[in-house]
Amino acid sequence: MKNQKGFTLIEMMIVLLVISVLLIITVPNISSHSSNINSKGCEAYVKLVEAQVQAYKMDKETPPTSLADLKGAGYLKSSDGKCPDGRVLSIDIKGAVTVSETGN
Repeated sequence: MKNQKGFTLIEMMIVLLVISVLLIITVPNISSHSSNINSKGCEAYVKLVEAQVQAYKMDKETPPTSLADLKGAGYLKSSDGKCPDGRVLSIDIKGAVTVSETGN
């Protein structure tokens, strides 16, 4: 008599059921946190830009008037000024960083 090794159809269905239940529990939890993740990413980007504005002020002794000024002087890699959630950053005349509340 041969000893056949392998999984039965019932065992495979149980494994697939467990995996499906885990996915059903996990996916909505991940998607509900995406807006929180984007918000935190925007806050971090604002802090980065504010730090670069301060560095620009110390070096040039005048505040930058736009994100393009920071990019042109090598303080930022990109001057598009968009957060991960689509909100747009801008710099006012005094060098303060502001974020628009409306996204794309």
